[in-house]
Amino acid sequence: MELNCKTAEKELEWAGRLNPGRWIEHSRFVALACKNIAAQCEDLSSDRAYCYGLLHDIGRYAGVTSEKHLIDGYRFCMERGWEKAAQICITHAFMIQDIKTSIGTFDMSEEDYRFMEGFIRGAAYDDYDRLVQLCDALALPTGFCLLEKRFVDVALRYGTPPFTVDRWRKTLEIKEMFERKIGGSIYKLLPGVIENSFR
Repeated sequence: MELNCKTAEKELEWAGRLNPGRWIEHSRFVALACKNIAAQCEDLSSDRAYCYGLLHDIGRYAGVTSEKHLIDGYRFCMERGWEKAAQICITHAFMIQDIKTSIGTFDMSEEDYRFMEGFIRGAAYDDYDRLVQLCDALALPTGFCLLEKRFVDVALRYGTPPFTVDRWRKTLEIKEMFERKIGGSIYKLLPGVIENSFR
């Protein structure tokens, strides 16, 4: 099955019917941020970036879970032949390539944990992986926001495990990388970011 914007939107709608929640709107804003930033990068496709953003949390179709949604999303995409989207379903949560930097709970089998551990360590990250990692931290279900607001939002829900500050630093590095690519602030590409950050 070909992965395109229409297909990705349809799959997200299907997933939302199975497990309704704020994650659906979050995914839509992640996708839009990916599209807008990728459009300013000569070496990225805005359509591909949009699809990856829409699908990064697709594993949540299976229900309310923690890190299990990563491998559920991986399998969902692999079954459809979407290898890069499948990779991003896992890598979007690991800007540092070490499973021990997770902020969630590993609510999965030992076999699945070991698979993910090796997968993360061996994954070849490219700018699509990094873009989704960045945009995941720019999007609340209500719209775009400053990274720092999202950092606090996640910390209030998950706490602050030992690698929290390292994850923040890595995300800020990715932001700076994309700002060098586009020659300016990423925030200028996120409509309503100021209003949503300070509401």
